[in-house]
Amino acid sequence: MAIICSFIWRKYLYNPNFAQHKLLAAVQTLKQLVSGELKGIVSLKISENLEIFPVEIFELADTLELLDLSSNRLVKLPADFGRLRNLKIFFCSDNLFKVLPEVLADCPFLDIVGFKSNMIEFIPSKALNINLRWLILTNNKLLKLPAEIGSCVKMQKLMLAGNRLRDLPKELQLCEHLSLLRISANELQYLPEWLLTMNRLAWLAFSGNDFNRNPIIKNIPVINLDELQFSDKLGEGASGIIYKASRIVDQVNVAVKIFKGDVTSDGYPEDEMNAYIQAGGHFGLVNLLGQIDAPEQGKRGLVMALIPSSFYNLGRPPSLASCTRDVFGDDILLSSKLLYKIALTIASVAEQLRSRGIIHGDLYAHNILIDNEGNTLFGDFGAASLYDLEDDAQTLQLEKIEVRAYGFLLDDLLSICQDSEDLLFRKEIMKLRDNCLSLDFSDRPSFNEIVMQLSHITLFPNINS
Repeated sequence: MAIICSFIWRKYLYNPNFAQHKLLAAVQTLKQLVSGELKGIVSLKISENLEIFPVEIFELADTLELLDLSSNRLVKLPADFGRLRNLKIFFCSDNLFKVLPEVLADCPFLDIVGFKSNMIEFIPSKALNINLRWLILTNNKLLKLPAEIGSCVKMQKLMLAGNRLRDLPKELQLCEHLSLLRISANELQYLPEWLLTMNRLAWLAFSGNDFNRNPIIKNIPVINLDELQFSDKLGEGASGIIYKASRIVDQVNVAVKIFKGDVTSDGYPEDEMNAYIQAGGHFGLVNLLGQIDAPEQGKRGLVMALIPSSFYNLGRPPSLASCTRDVFGDDILLSSKLLYKIALTIASVAEQLRSRGIIHGDLYAHNILIDNEGNTLFGDFGAASLYDLEDDAQTLQLEKIEVRAYGFLLDDLLSICQDSEDLLFRKEIMKLRDNCLSLDFSDRPSFNEIVMQLSHITLFPNINS
């Protein structure tokens, strides 16, 4: 029997903020902290509508590496916050900050900071800890980034979706290790040329800005809510909820994603919906059957085919430790044949997306479902962005950025491929990977060239067996 293998639900299960880092533990209480019961812990998470930073936290300074004070009512941090000298990770999302605290720079080892869904309007230059690898400022009220962002040369991941940015400081290009950038749902007037030449950038999302706010999307059938009989809730993510349903007219089971309408870490759900529609049909994409458009009920969504239960996630999202790279379970092992089928399918999908003016922005193994035969489905258009195909220079640069993400995927596939006899095949894939990851844009192949190169590899006898 077919079931939906929801990308959103699986991303929730493997959310790196909850399950992928050895430091994380269950939520503790203020009472436990004040009593001294938590002395010596490495990770602390308290969510009790706190309005004042608990000074008892400083008693943990010798051991504390991760502090999560999300979902409180804090507006500032103490001036001596730097006493937390071993702190590496600090989450303070869903609070009431209007200014990013300058004291963040006083923690010598702090390299992951998350202030999602506050009311931050201003970033003092002193607040930018030069050790930052990962900065999350999604869903705030930022009007600009300080030029001093360029001093964060270790930055790999920068999340800025859902703000009010009208431009980006050119100093951002000094962040030479930046691999993932989310700037969707802002007020940007254009994509800077220098941004598209940052040679380590691999995952880019920019939908929902002034320069691409009203793309032309093809029409697909509208399916009324009263044509569907809803049953189980299959999963929930940042952009929407997925339900199992059946079409009343023929009792065919389908999956229905109802969008919430709120900005996510990747951008607006509306843009996710548009990109999925624009992508069209492909054997490597979950079949899109229609859209839900019921404004009187405040509901928009997509109706998709169910995925056979034989499919499973290829990877898991990046952890706090891996930052931009996926992680894999010990049970995920591939033969050369499976690696080949996955690589060819994803390259073919990526080429179709490019031909329709779409950069997926999240080309990762955790957005790929496979079965034991290597049949492959690519999904999750939450970070996808549409662009103007008539701008040849921009089109080429955006493709080369996505090709770098594909190179990382090949690197991941090679790391979990166990065949030792197909040495010639492995050599060819390694060569393709290296070209895709080249810091010289001109060395990176197009997706059309990748598909052609992979097609020639079918001549190897072990791949066809």
